Parts: sequence; structure tokens; C-alpha cells
Amino acid sequence: MKKLLIIGASILQLPAIKRAKELGYYVGVVDYNPNAVGVPFADEFFNVSTIDVDGVVKTAKEFKPDGIMTLATDMPMRSIAAACQALGLPGITPETAIKSTDKGEMIKAFAAHGVEHPWYFILSSVAELDAVREQISYPCISKPTDNSGSRGVMLIHNEEELRDAVTYSAENGRSGGVIVEEYMVGPEVSVEIITTDGTPHVLNVTDKLTTGAPHFVEMGHTQPSRLAEDDLVKIRDLACRAVLAVGIKNGPAHVEIMLTGDGPKMVELGARMGGDCITTHLVPLSTGVDMIEATIRIACGEAPDIEKKFEKGSAIRYFTTPAGKLLGIDGAEEARKLDGVREISFVKEIGDTLGDIGSSTDRVGFVIAQAESASAAAALCEQALEKVRITVE
Repeated sequence: MKKLLIIGASILQLPAIKRAKELGYYVGVVDYNPNAVGVPFADEFFNVSTIDVDGVVKTAKEFKPDGIMTLATDMPMRSIAAACQALGLPGITPETAIKSTDKGEMIKAFAAHGVEHPWYFILSSVAELDAVREQISYPCISKPTDNSGSRGVMLIHNEEELRDAVTYSAENGRSGGVIVEEYMVGPEVSVEIITTDGTPHVLNVTDKLTTGAPHFVEMGHTQPSRLAEDDLVKIRDLACRAVLAVGIKNGPAHVEIMLTGDGPKMVELGARMGGDCITTHLVPLSTGVDMIEATIRIACGEAPDIEKKFEKGSAIRYFTTPAGKLLGIDGAEEARKLDGVREISFVKEIGDTLGDIGSSTDRVGFVIAQAESASAAAALCEQALEKVRITVE
């Protein structure tokens, strides 16, 4: 029986833990939280932080897995890369792990390889702002170099807002580093990719729905993209070049791109499967490709099956709720009966205090649907959302 070590045991990694068990792997999980939701589903648990590089390497040497992976989260990638290198396992290099988790190093890699990107300035601290202030044009965006899930992202309209926005971004990162970059306008998509032997394979392009300014929190995704095919050809090409620019040779990638008036430009990418159920649910529902299994197989040195089985539409939509105390959720069972609704889930509980939606962690729950087209899947999600009544005080 092959052994798989999954870095993280939260709700994000749970689909991978369950799928690995279904496939017959002996599964170990690493997490700082012994009560993480995925722990009971694994064969072994190691109480180590996912970002403790030395601790994960030590754990991997003890567990002796055939493969190491995570799902939908960036920072464990550095631990995974170090552990794979130490054990001689398939995986990204430590250099690629840095380029795919540090937004400053990432955009420098894009620039070095001729990958289209926004203009940018990288600041190691707020104190460096004055040195570039006069070169910045507005509107622009500031964000931490080392966080995800829209945390710390701010739209800046003018110079008067600049310092407060950069300070906010710095406070929402781990190192205090900030990237200030061009505010790109246009449709935003993500590209879901599996790379094998240095060749990227695009599984699907996903249309993205966000809250817009100032935080741009993702509130929905739809596959396949409904953009014009001419634009999609350019987007797929850009995504593949971006993956190679940071050095991904085997494994998944989640690539975010903005279609601007000057053509597609990179937002950022992750050297892992995308979150928000895009790769765990939407890709299988729209293509028949089991992206979790493919990622597990690659991690263990096996050949993945990434051939599309069909072409359908899939979508996810998140509930929009006001700030306040969550008092009740009704109508979910009725919504689940709609033909094509595949899942309705809630991540907040009755009695929780809800804030304004400033990051992905503020969302209450979601609906996932499958239909014959992307438009039909999106419409079905909206129909299900309307049936669910969420009471907030």
C-alpha cells in the first residue's frame, strides 16, 4: 500500500484526504490543530504546523511517504518542496515554492520570462513607500506579498489613500512585505492546469465573480469560461507560460488572469489546486477529470488521467449576507431538491457574528450546480440561493 502525506487537515484538505483513502492510500496528515476536521479521516496524524519547514521535513522522514501534497493553500508549499527534496520525491523545488508563494518573487519571475504582468513596486516595509511614491499612478492595488484569500488587498484611488492602504496590506501579511501594482480592469478568470513532464495541460478556464472594490473577494465561479474563443486562446497561452516561468514541471496550478484592454495579464498563481471548490468540484463536474486523483498520482510518481470525459457547465455561488449575528438558515433542503444542485454547504454556525465580507473567510456558505452549459449552471445556483433564507440580526 502506497503512503501519502497531506500537509494540512482543515476543510480545504478534507476532499484530498477522503479521496486518497478511497483510492487505497495509507494517509498521514500534518496540522498544528489536533482537532482539525480531516484528522479522523486519516490513518496517522502529526501535530506539526504546516509552515514549520524543519518540522514537516522531520515528519516526512519519519513517515516515509511515496508522495507529499496539499490542496488549495499556498504557504505549506515551501514545507512540501523541502520535504520532497529531502526524500527525493516528485514535487516542486524550494525555489519554485518561493516563486509561487511570494508575490514579489513571482512577478519578478514573470518579468524575467516575458510573461505579461501589471506594473509593480515591491516594498519590504511601509518605510520604503516614499522612495517610489512619485512613480505610482492611480488607481492602483496594494496587497501583502505573502497572503491569499483576498486578505490585505486594497484599491487605492489617490495619493491620500496610499499610506493607509499599504499599511493595511502590510499588517495582513506575514513578513510586512507589500506589492503595489497596476489596477487592471476587465473580466477576471482562473485557469486550472495539470503539468506533466514540463508540459502544462489546461483542464478548464473559470469565470470569476468578485465583490469588486475595495477587497475583491471571490463570490462565484463558473466553468467553462464564456469569454470569446480568441481571448481564451491568449489566456490559455499566458497561463501555460506563467506556470513554466516559476518552474512548475509536474503537478497542479491555479492561475489567475485579468483580460485587460491591452490583452490578458497575470494576476498571480499557486503551485497547487485552486480553492473555492473550483478544482475539487467544478472541474470534475464540467470535464469529468478527477483533479484530486491526478494530483495524488503525480505526487506519488504515477501517471495521471487528465483526459476530458465530457463538456458540461458547473458553477459555485456564495451567499451574500449583512454583518450581524447569524440567527437562522431556512430553505436549504428545498434548494437541494433542485435538479442539478450538487451541494449546499455552510461554514458559519447559528450564533456566529458575521462581519462585512472583507476576505474569503467572511463568507457564510455556498451552492454548487451542474448543467448542460455554464449559463444554465450559474442560473441554477442563483435559483437555489433565492430559496435559502438567512436571518441576521
